[in-house]
Amino acid sequence: MSSGNVFERTEKKYLMSRKQYADLKESIQSFIQLDPYPQYTIYNLYFDTCDYEFIYHSIEKPVYKEKLRLRSYGPVDGTGKVYLELKKKCDGVVFKRRVTLSYEEAMAYLLENKYPTMDCQIMREIDYVNRHYQLEPKLFLAYDRIAYSGILDQQLRITFDRNIRYRFQQWDLNSDDKTIELLKEEQYLMEIKAPKAMPIWLVKELSKQQIYPVSFSKYGAI
Repeated sequence: MSSGNVFERTEKKYLMSRKQYADLKESIQSFIQLDPYPQYTIYNLYFDTCDYEFIYHSIEKPVYKEKLRLRSYGPVDGTGKVYLELKKKCDGVVFKRRVTLSYEEAMAYLLENKYPTMDCQIMREIDYVNRHYQLEPKLFLAYDRIAYSGILDQQLRITFDRNIRYRFQQWDLNSDDKTIELLKEEQYLMEIKAPKAMPIWLVKELSKQQIYPVSFSKYGAI
């Protein structure tokens, strides 16, 4: 289910080589199409407790986990649009709730506790988690993404991330200077996101090419 600011779906991740990436794309090209905005760079700030309670809990692979992040698509200035997201995972199903704010307003809220002018149920849920855990910025993470959707089922999304990079300082979304590479140069991280079960044609092709799901968190892998 997706309603613009609320998402419910299953997500699976796969690490692959450049050759696997090229071969898979070729084999499923008749089933997928590029998104309207097919290539872009995602910038994130991840928030956690002072002792990294969120990520340590996530690494233990619990039935339920959650995280809070601020996201932009490329560098953004003070009036630019950003997304404040509360992402929860329960028994393999991902629930994502987000609000859209200006970058200036989002940072004033996250770093100075200035509640934004926009008020809604999702913002109140985010605010509860933020204040209850006393969250603070812990990680900047960026990556370059190529995005596809299914031709028959456009709610199916397949994304390929590369050049995943991070830093532990400079809490802003204005640049990705002074970052460290997370993956090897030839590696891609594929994510398959579906509201229901994965389509049979995709399951068969992944099995044929011996591409298997992995438990991988960009934040947790650092």
